[in-house]
Amino acid sequence: MDRDDLEPRVRHVFDRKLARRVTGPYSARTDAEVDGALRRLFAAEHLRGVRVTDLKRMAGGASKEQFSFTLQHEASPEPERLVLRMDPLESIAETCRLREAQMLRAVAGVVPVPRVRFVDPEGEHLGQPGLVTSFVRGVTKPTDTDSTSVSGVGSRFGSRWASRIAPQFMRHLVAIHDFDWRGSDLGAFTAPGPGTREAALRQVGWWARVWRDDSTERVPLITWTECWLREHAPVCDSPVVVHGDYRMGNFLFEEPSGELSAVLDWELAHLGDFHLDLGWATQRLFGAWDESGQFLVCGLLPREEFLERYEALSGRRIDPEKLHYYEVLNAWKCAVMQLGPGVRVPLEGNSHQDLVLTWLASAGSVLLGNLVRILRRK
Repeated sequence: MDRDDLEPRVRHVFDRKLARRVTGPYSARTDAEVDGALRRLFAAEHLRGVRVTDLKRMAGGASKEQFSFTLQHEASPEPERLVLRMDPLESIAETCRLREAQMLRAVAGVVPVPRVRFVDPEGEHLGQPGLVTSFVRGVTKPTDTDSTSVSGVGSRFGSRWASRIAPQFMRHLVAIHDFDWRGSDLGAFTAPGPGTREAALRQVGWWARVWRDDSTERVPLITWTECWLREHAPVCDSPVVVHGDYRMGNFLFEEPSGELSAVLDWELAHLGDFHLDLGWATQRLFGAWDESGQFLVCGLLPREEFLERYEALSGRRIDPEKLHYYEVLNAWKCAVMQLGPGVRVPLEGNSHQDLVLTWLASAGSVLLGNLVRILRRK
């Protein structure tokens, strides 16, 4: 396989980023600018009598600008609460709104997700690529705890909430991997061949391209790990839908029931190996420790129990070698994000989240240490 092999749509997004980079710096959109952008989008959708009200910037996230608003128009006079996810000029994870929209539509009914209402893949009307979905009620962490977190990292649930949420968290992950995607409209995706190493190598190619485009200095461990990942890439027997960012902070649940109301942030979704989602969720970065000092996957349940429940619910056998490979890949990916775009993007002022990204980039050495720990575990 070509070392630069990427899905065509992914390559387009990266090429587009480089072409637009020189137009920076970027400033957070004002309410007036967002209102005007939405009206241009709705005019292109031939909506009449449009009223956009109660526009609010949403907190959270380290990559996209997010706003909630209420829409009314002649064809739908009842007010509808919606969410706009819009790209800044550059972000810590450069992804595709078209792919996100297609995947959300495909898995609707499989797991709870926001409903796609409008998509502007190239930012023709919004000014930047964007996606409008339904607003889903819920919280990402219990409101009765004093946990503070950035992008969902470090949230604590406690045993009462974990006992309600963990079974749903597991069922939804299995449902995503069980979903037969072959009849869905996923034209922006290119499936890896079954029984090949393409699933792994495309992920390596994705993040190697990010490092090549965004790194500001050489980090030998990043380069060495890329070579290791290419050499040890495993075969994927049967590609599945991979969420790509399945973890704490990326699902909503209702209080007081604990019912999961939505699985969020599908921007890294792709067709690949289910071990990637397992290796991502089990990272220490996305976990928490209980009162006894035991590590809990996504703050919900112990690692071994997480893996055992997955096998029992899915009927799949987890290959320890493949799981270790994807744990290495995921740790490398996190280091690439923080030390690549996490440094360059705020340095060039091309995101609305300069302060958050600068803070996250300070964790780069910690992430490199974690990568070394996982590599040595073998």
